[in-house]
Amino acid sequence: MSQELNDIINDAQASMDKACNHLAQELLRVRTGKANPALLEGIFADVYGSSMPLNAVANITTPDARTLVVQPWDKTTLRAIETAIINSQLGLNPGNDGEIIRISLPPLTEERRKELVKMAKGMAEDAKVSIRNARRDANEKIKKLQKDGLAEDLAKDGENRVQQGTDKHIVKVDDILAAKEKEIMTV
Repeated sequence: MSQELNDIINDAQASMDKACNHLAQELLRVRTGKANPALLEGIFADVYGSSMPLNAVANITTPDARTLVVQPWDKTTLRAIETAIINSQLGLNPGNDGEIIRISLPPLTEERRKELVKMAKGMAEDAKVSIRNARRDANEKIKKLQKDGLAEDLAKDGENRVQQGTDKHIVKVDDILAAKEKEIMTV
């Protein structure tokens, strides 16, 4: 019975870890003042008859703090890659010289920085909701175990351990958000 309780707690912790890791990955795509190849993750180009991620059809580098360079493996995919970047919701304006695509990132305005922070806070709140959902699911499973014969003190202990994990992961989300907020607001 206590092994089942440990499994429930471990599953909840794994779910909470996943939410934190997902938030960190999502925040990589939020633009800061510096160029970052992760900014182009999630953009798919229609090449070779299918939709492929940019990093599968091109090398993405940052020669300096304000420039991204996309160098396709096959020059015939240049136009499709450029179109995918233009059609993305990032508001980037790529320059195509026939060999590579250069994307200059203009400095962020104060207003745009605040919008990005607001977007990051929304992502963090989504992560917190996922963490709380994992807590709720675990507590429901613990209550079910208790009905099936788990001792009340073990059930309470399990719920406390789940709550401690929840608190720890909420703090982790806040730390991730604070770091990203600082990065966005730094000029």
